Amino acid sequence: MGKAAYDLIVAGSGVAGLSAAVSAAERGGRVAVVERAPEGEHGGNTRYTEAYLRMKSLDAVSDDFEERLSENAGGYIDPAFLKEAGKDYESWSSLLRALSLNDPEIISAFSEAAGPTLRWLEAAGVRFDFLPTAFLTTTAPRLLPIGGGLAIVETLTRKAKALGVSFLFETTAQALALNAEGAIAGLVVRAKGQRRTLAARSVVLACGGFEGNAEMLAQYLGPSALNLRPVARGGYYNKGEGVRMALEIGAAPNGDFGSYHAEPIDPRSDVAEPAVFTFPYGILVNEDGERFVDEAPGAVDATYESVTRKIYAQRDGLAWLILDAKIEDVPNWRKSVRSNQPPIVGETLSELAARIGVEASALERTVKAYSAACRKGPFRPLECDGLKTEGLEPRKSNWARPIDAPAYRAFPIISANVFTFGGLKINRRAQVVDADGDPIPGLYAAGETAGMYYRTYTGSTSVLRGAVFGRLAAIDTAERQGWRR
Repeated sequence: MGKAAYDLIVAGSGVAGLSAAVSAAERGGRVAVVERAPEGEHGGNTRYTEAYLRMKSLDAVSDDFEERLSENAGGYIDPAFLKEAGKDYESWSSLLRALSLNDPEIISAFSEAAGPTLRWLEAAGVRFDFLPTAFLTTTAPRLLPIGGGLAIVETLTRKAKALGVSFLFETTAQALALNAEGAIAGLVVRAKGQRRTLAARSVVLACGGFEGNAEMLAQYLGPSALNLRPVARGGYYNKGEGVRMALEIGAAPNGDFGSYHAEPIDPRSDVAEPAVFTFPYGILVNEDGERFVDEAPGAVDATYESVTRKIYAQRDGLAWLILDAKIEDVPNWRKSVRSNQPPIVGETLSELAARIGVEASALERTVKAYSAACRKGPFRPLECDGLKTEGLEPRKSNWARPIDAPAYRAFPIISANVFTFGGLKINRRAQVVDADGDPIPGLYAAGETAGMYYRTYTGSTSVLRGAVFGRLAAIDTAERQGWRR
């Protein structure tokens, strides 16, 4: 293929890709970013997220950071592997190095690099603060970039261009080019119907998961994935090529391929991330007018995903949040609704049922049974108050008050697919490893393309992991290639 035109090609321009590109360029690398979206719409999911960060300060992760990641580190892991994982990484067997598992090496690398990575972003021009969120009840602090993920994308894009990074917009990464020894030699891309190979010494795959690919969703999540949609426009660009092309050359898979990060959204809304986090103060009913879940098992930031998965399991993946006029007792409740669509209103339950297409008698029966199970007690809307139902299944554990004050309101809720969990196995340096646990020379992955989560999402860690491992990938390839021009 001749001399490489680039030291590093990055596929994707979200926080992971841009962190890799800027970090590499700062170290003197010749860098190109390949991005499917047009300029001004680039940035993937990062562009549209508020980018909550599970940090208690700019330098320190939350107290439960490693614990929460470890709790959802895989399936039923063989205890022999868990024991082996307590040893030095260099002594790990090939089976363990390639095992689908969020291993201690990754968790510790993530935790250790989080603070320095945020300081690096701060030095690049991103500002952070503890700002109000859509969660009215919380279990952990959330640091946010001022201006959200868009501020990160715009700041790092400017920085990358100033450092001489080449951007190839409206260009799709399709396959990896290898040399005779099986090391990375470049990236095969397609733009405007033309296919070509870009020669490079290293590639960072940071082009998202497969939430924008209907075929892969049906393959891995099943036919009910038809009822999911990406949480924002950026997710539609994530079609899984990064994951596929690496698996095709022997990369080890990692993360829960049959799952995804679930978030409750209003399907009527066309804004990015139209979340509805208000359901702890009402009841959720399915299309048959029946309750099916404890709407308030705990603080909403820690429980919304499990509740949303129950919504996804209902017929057509749809539920209705039913509220009454007493929702006005909840301070700033409208902050928990990010939809641009108003609630559907009825002066009676029968009228409301007709407007949402639910059998009136069924809705009235459900509300009557629920209200009768509510008990008197102090209502404390901004903390778990233990105001629960009695003698009702499923029960409601907090904020249970009768629904009896007109006008009645309803929001439709479906599960959004924020990002898919299945991806590639990496080591602490963000190198992609093969099925024997050995690094594939020159290949790295970060962000959604690198699988990390199992069963449920550890909240407010995704943007952070993208920045951390994107930067670690650039640092490692720069050290291996000996840049410093």
